[in-house]
Amino acid sequence: MSELVDGWARRRDRAVRAAVDDGLISEEQPLAAFVDLRGIEQTASAVHDAWPGHLDVRHAFAAKANSLVPVLRSLRGHGFGCEVASAGEFAQALAAGFKPSDLVFDSPAKTSAELNAALSSGVAVNADNFQELDRIDAILARHRDVPVPPLGVRVNPQVGLGGIEAMSTAGDHSKFGIALKDPGNRRRLLDAYLSRPWLSWVHVHVGSQGSPLKLIGEGVAAVVEFALEVNRHARKRQVVGIDIGGGVSIDFEGADPPDFAGHAEAVLAAAPALARGEFTILTEFGRSVMAQNGFMAAKVEYTKSAGGRHVAITHLGTHVTTRTAFAPQSWPLRVLAYDGSGSPKLGAATVQDIAGPCCFAGDLVASARPLPLLHPGDIVVAPDTGAYYFSTPFHYNSLPAPAVYAFDAADEAGKVQFTVVRAPEPLADFANIAAIAPV
Repeated sequence: MSELVDGWARRRDRAVRAAVDDGLISEEQPLAAFVDLRGIEQTASAVHDAWPGHLDVRHAFAAKANSLVPVLRSLRGHGFGCEVASAGEFAQALAAGFKPSDLVFDSPAKTSAELNAALSSGVAVNADNFQELDRIDAILARHRDVPVPPLGVRVNPQVGLGGIEAMSTAGDHSKFGIALKDPGNRRRLLDAYLSRPWLSWVHVHVGSQGSPLKLIGEGVAAVVEFALEVNRHARKRQVVGIDIGGGVSIDFEGADPPDFAGHAEAVLAAAPALARGEFTILTEFGRSVMAQNGFMAAKVEYTKSAGGRHVAITHLGTHVTTRTAFAPQSWPLRVLAYDGSGSPKLGAATVQDIAGPCCFAGDLVASARPLPLLHPGDIVVAPDTGAYYFSTPFHYNSLPAPAVYAFDAADEAGKVQFTVVRAPEPLADFANIAAIAPV
């Protein structure tokens, strides 16, 4: 594991230095984001290798974690399908080269038009509620000549919350799925399956960051038990697959790699039917695949002192570190200091705040963080931001989305090669607003 972590650090250091040399971090472009292609390859291998080879296990990347089309295309090349939760992510996945049969559609608020498009093109769908099942009934009745894709229902096993309530989806009152323990729901759901022989999957997602592996295993076990119940009553193997979602946490503070093997072990131990190969398994990892394979680098614009504490004003702020700014205890980020040439900065650790450019007091990437004392022209780097950070920027203060570059630094002796994943957002886009006119 240390080799993997050391590889991230070595490639990151080389990429920062090369980005400065190539002008990708500069006065004109004081913030940029980077995707580690070699890291994606290694993480993808870790996901595949975590499961015993005799099992039928498939993996779909959760597009919401990083929906940039070149990133999705890279993951497709490493054997992933794609889980989408909106029409936009659906379009991005198709643009990345995924076939409809590679996709699974999980939105809790699917419109009739979205369901019609998914079902008619062969996309797997997990219904979120009984009303959605009624909509699917009507659509299938209109398209009897079209093969039925894999269809399932998202079930909330109600096994409890993880360490971050907002990321937990298996509590008593979760907005997602059908609450399995609510009075009458288990029987109603069983009847829904038995009356719809085309329901062949069950979907569960206990939660993501902060969800213990034991809790995830308990949630998966509950839906596997339900799937076995369906098959017993149907007297056949009606449910053939279990979509177990994602949920492996990321170590944002220490850089340990995600424990995909531990996740597989916890799930298989909790649900022996999966270990016996009675069901196909589908995972939907997102953050754990991409977070540590991306980072942001920003220039330090000014430094000052306030109340006896040093403050560095940088271009790394709420518009790209939204969760950290609004919930720093749940989403702490490491910050690394580099000098203006892109080399790791040396010097005694000095307590300082790392602030962003946004006009509100909570625009802090780190508070009271010991780092080598920063000066104007230095660079701060936020590792572990390859998921949910720069990929889905927040236009606070109308700040533009930063450029994103993929890099390949696998060859320690060669030049770091950059390719554009997303060009910097032009300021002209903010002024291109149509005049108010009657519709």
